[in-house]
Amino acid sequence: MRNGLIWDRGKRKTERADILIKDGIIESIGIFTTLPPTAEIVDITGCTVIPGLLDIHVHLREPGYEDRETIATGCAAAAAGGFTAVCCMPNTNPVADNQEVIQFIKDKAQGNLVTVYPVGAVRKDSKGDELAEIGFMIKAGIVAISDDGMPVKTSGIMRRALEYSRMFNIPVLEHPQDASLTEDGSMNEGLYSTKLGIYGMPSIAEDIIVSRDMQLLEYIGGQLHIQHVSSAHSVELIRQAKDKGLPITAEATPHHFTLTDAVIESFDPNYKMNPPLRSEADREAIIAGLKDGTIDAIATDHSPHTVDDKEGEFDLAKFGVTGLETAVGAYFTELVDKHQFNGIETLVELCVINPRKIMRLDIPEIQPGAPANVCILNEQKQWTVKKDAFFSKAMNSCFIDKTFRGYVIGVIGNKRIWLRDSTLK
Repeated sequence: MRNGLIWDRGKRKTERADILIKDGIIESIGIFTTLPPTAEIVDITGCTVIPGLLDIHVHLREPGYEDRETIATGCAAAAAGGFTAVCCMPNTNPVADNQEVIQFIKDKAQGNLVTVYPVGAVRKDSKGDELAEIGFMIKAGIVAISDDGMPVKTSGIMRRALEYSRMFNIPVLEHPQDASLTEDGSMNEGLYSTKLGIYGMPSIAEDIIVSRDMQLLEYIGGQLHIQHVSSAHSVELIRQAKDKGLPITAEATPHHFTLTDAVIESFDPNYKMNPPLRSEADREAIIAGLKDGTIDAIATDHSPHTVDDKEGEFDLAKFGVTGLETAVGAYFTELVDKHQFNGIETLVELCVINPRKIMRLDIPEIQPGAPANVCILNEQKQWTVKKDAFFSKAMNSCFIDKTFRGYVIGVIGNKRIWLRDSTLK
């Protein structure tokens, strides 16, 4: 690759250089006056090269819901968003609660540019009181456990999950929601739910589970990770837990730091997600949490659905939005341009380094001798999200027709390269 701005983790900045890659390994970095005669030149002038991003919260839907997404199409969407690795949630059909389903996912992802790390369920079928085959799934290759889509049901089950977390050194990923407070709800409980006549989902439903889990974590130990934080009070609870030194981490989604429940006045089902879009005060608290390190990572909660799932009345539409292909644009447009986040440095921290630390995975380095695992992006390029341009099988984005800054040009991983524009070669 010729004439790019290459991220140097040690110096915490980019420097202009060329990268020579051979057989999937970075052979050398520098300004080259001569190249091997067989070298294929990719001119990336004006582009930045950073380590490949990791999304620790995606739904690939396979097995069981291939009409919404497959592992292949989900990985294509991930690559288009700059991700060279994803962690896929277990709410498939059958649920990923045993070795066989975990192995199926790994086999289907084999050979892909994007590495897929399966997450196993906490409970059998993510229901009832019986734990899943956690030990066997760890042997099969899971990186975490979660009942994502619903919370770990009781304090007793969460206690046992944290004991497994401590024993095997893997995180428990919690979907914080007291379901008894959100039944029949479709959006945030507040001014707009009252105005629109839609049953609400109060933010305290999230806060209660975060508080419960923090107390259990302090008592049991282990590693707790709070998914898709949406409430200002939850942000403060996590901040307090970190101040006490508890082993807790958290993530926020681009839709929760970009949008509020005010947009639901349009009754567009693409704004329906769980947890729901909340108030401006909640959004500002999430941004503050990302800025001061209370929230460790950006994760998309990529939740693809069919057109039928999202058509019709808002109340009847399914929860969830896609997110893999728009995350980088939302980051630059909302957090950098409007809230003075430190561009590439913070992007690498929130989408490369911290996600891999949470999942106990090696952090890719851009240096000679290392495997080529990189994202190539144009920080300044503006682009508009179009429904017919997704690599995902689904089109249920909450950012349709929104213009972003920050555009992924290509990715390299697992000895494979994908470039958005073939004229770059």
